[in-house]
Amino acid sequence: MSIYQDILEAGKRINSNILETPLFYSTYLSALNKGKVYLKLESEQYTGSFKARGALNKILKLSQDERNRGLVTASTGNHAQGFARALTIAGAKGTIFLPTNAEPSKVEALKYYDATLEFYGNDPLTAELHAKEVAVDQNQIWVSPYNDLDVIAGQGTIGSEITSRLDDIDAVFGCVGGGGMMSGVASWFKQVSPDTQVIGCLPSNSPEMYLSVQKGSVVVLDEYQNTLSDGSAGGLEEDSVTFELCKNLIDHYELVEEADIAKGIKYIMDKHHKVIEGAAAVALSGFMNNASDYLNKTVVIIICGANITTAKLKELI
Repeated sequence: MSIYQDILEAGKRINSNILETPLFYSTYLSALNKGKVYLKLESEQYTGSFKARGALNKILKLSQDERNRGLVTASTGNHAQGFARALTIAGAKGTIFLPTNAEPSKVEALKYYDATLEFYGNDPLTAELHAKEVAVDQNQIWVSPYNDLDVIAGQGTIGSEITSRLDDIDAVFGCVGGGGMMSGVASWFKQVSPDTQVIGCLPSNSPEMYLSVQKGSVVVLDEYQNTLSDGSAGGLEEDSVTFELCKNLIDHYELVEEADIAKGIKYIMDKHHKVIEGAAAVALSGFMNNASDYLNKTVVIIICGANITTAKLKELI
């Protein structure tokens, strides 16, 4: 399955309404592998997350009749903000389902957009499956956070921005939850820079994609464990198109412990004075824990978002 052309078209569709985020050279991280390490700062994107890309591509691609039927999604926060912003840009109406334990700060941010909020279940996957049923019952358009090729193509524009600025990339690290971002990024790199290693990083407390790839079929965990990487938590649907994409395109996986996620958030605050969220620190720590494997290499780490509560940030630093 190749979505290279879809990513090119997504870029044309969304570019006027997103930011081309910085590709930031890190002297400190480069010292760890005696190479060149860059941070792709999606933390500086509208809504503070890469999720602004995929939702916008999906909604702008819909016909006016489809938008008029109403749109439905589910998210712990970042996709929800991207979806809500896309509704405003497209002049559409929609409903966002969130788990009851969604971060209060992310819920508060959603109140600034013209979207209906509904709460269901105690974990992201439960809320997602319920929202999908509601969309079917009401004949509305379901906008998945990851299980949608148009959403994946939108996220894949991250890859096109990276390669437009930098040649000869040896490895790219990014966090994997449902797999939408890294499915898109990996699809781009395998077409444009096939020698680049694509490294998927996951919190050890929510490693569903890793377990699924190891088993050869989608794994759904019986119990939900809290993680600082709340933006990637919750697993994936059993029919998700991202499973095959991640299985075939991601070269290697790294699992990251909670203590290392916390250290990663503090590291970027200390060294670069930037705020990043847990999911971004998963990718950062995936590199930092293995920097010696990339000696003298050029590495890009996708800093996927900045949405962390002030209270949590204060606690960690």
